Amino acid sequence: MGKYYLVDTGYATRPDFIPLYRGVRYHLKEFCSRTTANAKELFNLRHSSARTSIERAFGSLKNCFKVLASRYFFPFKTQVDLVLACCTLYNYILTGSQDEFIHAEEDWVPRVSQTTAWDQREEAQEWAARRDQIATKMLANK
Repeated sequence: MGKYYLVDTGYATRPDFIPLYRGVRYHLKEFCSRTTANAKELFNLRHSSARTSIERAFGSLKNCFKVLASRYFFPFKTQVDLVLACCTLYNYILTGSQDEFIHAEEDWVPRVSQTTAWDQREEAQEWAARRDQIATKMLANK
């Protein structure tokens, strides 16, 4: 609840998936000499920055656990479990304690969707509106 995935523009706006605004600047180099012009640019800048940090974190994981750097020949569920296990071990190594953000497997609730195309369009519009709200709040708190 209250969490979502940051995805690139190749993904559609869907429940729990928030992409960049299309056609709006976001590369960090473009902002070095000027400030953001509007909420959408600020959102894209911060979205891109967060995704860059996430990619660096996965780079660290791949350096620590070589199995993540190789091509997977495991079923998808095994791949997901493998990444979670590596994250858990990495956090344990760094802190010596359990990570409060990685929940036990029995706490995960799979989402089974029985939605129609109309429902999916409505959900996409709701999440696009949520993205707009986040961008507006970012600009107001800048």
